[in-house]
Amino acid sequence: MIQETSKYLRSLGVIRPTVILDKPQILRNIKKMAQKARISGVKFRPHFKTHQSHTIGDWFRECGARAISVSSLDMAQYFTDRGWRDITIALLANILEIDKINVLSSTIRLNLIVDSMAMVQALHAGLKYPVKIWLKIDVGYERTGATWDDTQTIVSIAKAVLHYPKMHFVGLLAHSGQSYRARSTEQVRQVYNQTVKRMRFVRKILHGYGVKKCKISVGDTPTCSVIENLSAVDEIRPGNFVFNDLMQEQIGSCQPNEIAIGVACPVIGKYAQRQQIVIIGGAVHLSKEYIVDRQGKRLFGYITDLEGDSLGSIYKTTPVRTLSQEHGCIQIDDRDLFDQIEVGNLILISPVHSCLTCNLFTKYKTLQGEIISRLY
Repeated sequence: MIQETSKYLRSLGVIRPTVILDKPQILRNIKKMAQKARISGVKFRPHFKTHQSHTIGDWFRECGARAISVSSLDMAQYFTDRGWRDITIALLANILEIDKINVLSSTIRLNLIVDSMAMVQALHAGLKYPVKIWLKIDVGYERTGATWDDTQTIVSIAKAVLHYPKMHFVGLLAHSGQSYRARSTEQVRQVYNQTVKRMRFVRKILHGYGVKKCKISVGDTPTCSVIENLSAVDEIRPGNFVFNDLMQEQIGSCQPNEIAIGVACPVIGKYAQRQQIVIIGGAVHLSKEYIVDRQGKRLFGYITDLEGDSLGSIYKTTPVRTLSQEHGCIQIDDRDLFDQIEVGNLILISPVHSCLTCNLFTKYKTLQGEIISRLY
């Protein structure tokens, strides 16, 4: 299938590293998560930082999405221009961009995230229009957020938000990024259960201080993918699931056939003595995100192929072992497979982390030849 894949990619006009999308699989991924949200009775607010595309955003809208998350104010403006009117900036508010915040909040329902009194006071001083406020809670990831058991700080922040007229307190928001350290679905479930327990504890504390309206929002792809019934929360914000990747597969949050993205790369070198090929596909194309295989070795992707007009098998005997800026070196232990690949071929690489890989490109190409633009 390697030669057939190369010929098909050439027929699409691919001559340099290009992100290839399996649109039918993307639609299945979106529909699956949207349906889970509906059945669970929770609000579906997908994170658009993975794809950053008007066109793919429209596919979400067709599946019922009406609210979204983004990772910057520029991204929020990009999707506002496409008609989205309920947007959460899923990053702590950057008070240095208060002018952009005011522009957006004058036209849409803008949701901001805070985790400190200093941030709340700075927003109060600079806001011209009402915004919705989520209080970020650190449930174990140890990146941002008020620590879940620091009740004094949490209560103080919530009360301050309620006091200021241009801020409307919505509830508690968490990103359980520690789920990405899981390597089994059971570990993912443990992360989710701990997150829910800690968020409900915080909400109960706030209820005791008179904060009666307090929703819970969670947002990582592993827990949202693995947990079937998400009714213990009010809102979910997964993003990576739209494409999935090797990291999600290793965690157990997707099946190999649910990965809907590959990077087409030209083969520029073949070295029989070490059974390696070299591609134009380096850190500037795949990113340097890696996973570790069963031998404890780092890898930056695997070769995959096409089955008809969709992505096919992933060859686990073809790890991308090393990356420099432009080059990727692939070890191919299967001699028959190695012999099939020639200099001048195009091969598809299944990426480790699709969010970072996509951010290195300005557009995508579907397997049907459609060009899809993106923000960056």
